Amino acid sequence: MTATSADTIAEGKYVELTYLVRDSKTGDVLTEITRPLNYVHGVNEILAPMITRELEGKTQGERVDLLVDCNELYGPRDESLVITEKVAVVPREYRQVGSQILMENNLGQMKSFLVTKIEGDTITFDGNNPLCGREVIYQVTIQLVRDATAEEQQYGGQPPAAPEG
Repeated sequence: MTATSADTIAEGKYVELTYLVRDSKTGDVLTEITRPLNYVHGVNEILAPMITRELEGKTQGERVDLLVDCNELYGPRDESLVITEKVAVVPREYRQVGSQILMENNLGQMKSFLVTKIEGDTITFDGNNPLCGREVIYQVTIQLVRDATAEEQQYGGQPPAAPEG
């Protein structure tokens, strides 16, 4: 099957894709998105610009494997974003590894933290991106490529469905 310009990713094309992220050292799957994400190429980006650029010219059905140094995407780990607290001062709904909590700094800026460890009477939160400091492989599978409608161009992808009622 030869690719036509209709199913090749380019500016103004509506694209649906799935992906998974593997740790390049261990091969472990860190993230997997199985329900297709959609966007209009050149209008908005759902993945980091360095990844989106690599999709240009690729075709529907193709899988693209990209080795990514997450320090380039998220910067180096910042140990000042790792906070240990007494479990007793943390609301009960956040006392589970993997829970996310929004915290505000003294400048009023909000940042998401992930509960990474609970030991004894202490709980540890990490504000670094979980991929920080890792080298990963993004395996992007292009599910669909077609011309975007005018509405999709304006919205940057599929507009949300209108609520039924």
